[in-house]
Amino acid sequence: MTVHFIGAGPGAPDLLTLRGRDIIARCPVCLYAGSLVPEAILGHCPPGARIVNTAPMSLDEIVAEIVDATAAGHDVARLHSGDLSVWSALGEQTRRLDALGIPYTVTPGVPSFAAAAAALGRELTLPEVAQSVVLTRTSGRASAMPDTETLAAFAATRATLAVHLSIHALDKVVAELLPFYGADCPAAVVYRASWPEETIIRAPLGELAAKVVEAAHIDRTALILVGHSLGSSDFRESALYDPGYQRRYRGRGE
Repeated sequence: MTVHFIGAGPGAPDLLTLRGRDIIARCPVCLYAGSLVPEAILGHCPPGARIVNTAPMSLDEIVAEIVDATAAGHDVARLHSGDLSVWSALGEQTRRLDALGIPYTVTPGVPSFAAAAAALGRELTLPEVAQSVVLTRTSGRASAMPDTETLAAFAATRATLAVHLSIHALDKVVAELLPFYGADCPAAVVYRASWPEETIIRAPLGELAAKVVEAAHIDRTALILVGHSLGSSDFRESALYDPGYQRRYRGRGE
């Protein structure tokens, strides 16, 4: 039997991949991170499925559920919010499954930074403005940052920053970024991107923290975005669609 790890997307139930939906529909057991995965997605579970909210559970308890399910001959759908490639605890779970000889698959999901960019209606990379996006966070109770991964180090590149899991430390984030981006740099906080209660706060970096304080309710599940790509309108157009740019599908009469 197989455990299927599925990225359930940023929140909106219809931002689930077709593959993820179809796997959920055929698994008699579903474990989901209830603090961030909307219950509407559980509507894809088959009738009579065992559905377990893992939010209050330890890793040992989660693995025990998986072991029991697979021993009984059941496939398991394991749902996490966003995409599984970052901050999903996928690694520690698959390490346990490898040791136990339990097979698994991984299905990607829409990441929160992509949903936040969509909510802002912005491209995070613009020609000659920013061609890199840094996904990072600050240290927290669950995981400390490596010494070499600092906001200052990333900010020195002037790339677009997507700072996750750090809204509680917004003042610190702003203070560390100001010397590199400047007080007028476009910035935003997107709270619960794609959820019904989605909230967007746009402000120059120097004013961002005060604007978030005014909103009052933003205390978690919010993404901080900083970079000149968020506000630039006079950037050079890409050569990709320039009539003089010769590429595989243009200029050959095909």
